[in-house]
Amino acid sequence: MTGVPRPSLTYRTEDGLRLGALLWRFGPGWRMISSAMLGGGIGPREWVLNAQVAAGYSRMDPVAHMEALGPGGPGVGMMTAALVERYTVAADGGAEAVATVGLGVPTWAATPEGVPDPGLPAAPEAGREVAGPAASGSAREVVGAGDPGVGDAGAREAGVFETGGRVPRPGTINILVAVPVAFSDPALVNAVMTVTEAKTQALLEAGFPCTGTASDAVCVAVREDGPAEAFGGPRSVWGARIARAVHRAVLDGAGDWRTRRAGTTARFRDL
Repeated sequence: MTGVPRPSLTYRTEDGLRLGALLWRFGPGWRMISSAMLGGGIGPREWVLNAQVAAGYSRMDPVAHMEALGPGGPGVGMMTAALVERYTVAADGGAEAVATVGLGVPTWAATPEGVPDPGLPAAPEAGREVAGPAASGSAREVVGAGDPGVGDAGAREAGVFETGGRVPRPGTINILVAVPVAFSDPALVNAVMTVTEAKTQALLEAGFPCTGTASDAVCVAVREDGPAEAFGGPRSVWGARIARAVHRAVLDGAGDWRTRRAGTTARFRDL
């Protein structure tokens, strides 16, 4: 196996939510660089996890949390509030990219100190909490949660279940890239820069005025054996392929996110 393996998609119930997780089992023979809290840095890794968590995630033990969700052994664990089952895939010349895109709080990397990220306008509050038990804000007690016209998937991504009908703005763009060749450490670092540049290009082309979100994560997987590529920039052979694959995956993911958000917002407005 020389490229991104087919992921498994599983679901768990956590904090009253049905949350998805994607797991790629690469196996031995791979070296990865990642910004993720679990398995971040550079080293041998055998799997990559991209787990959905509730919007407004506030646990103080994210590494232990991701370890508990993973299969054990050396791996990478990323998290997102976006629907992981909506992942997008693109390939170019042997380089493969997978992206999960959530753009509820798009950010510019450089902003004045103390100025909060404005994000996009939040979807309207469902607002019509029924009397009695609904005051607790528990799952399905809020108008819109579980409603066939709204759909559990849209409510889960919007965070309806855990916010009592108030719709926050889930974010995070997680990107996984794999190439079938070895990279030197400097080339791996350069590849992460290339991924980030291609992501930002795609977001701007998709009409989102931002460099990404403040919680984005990256993982680049390369082979352990073989001659190591010395360069990973966007004008190197493999860097250019990585850039094009990431650009396509993020562009498709951003378009999908915009379409789904527009539909969810419209349905809540009609409630």
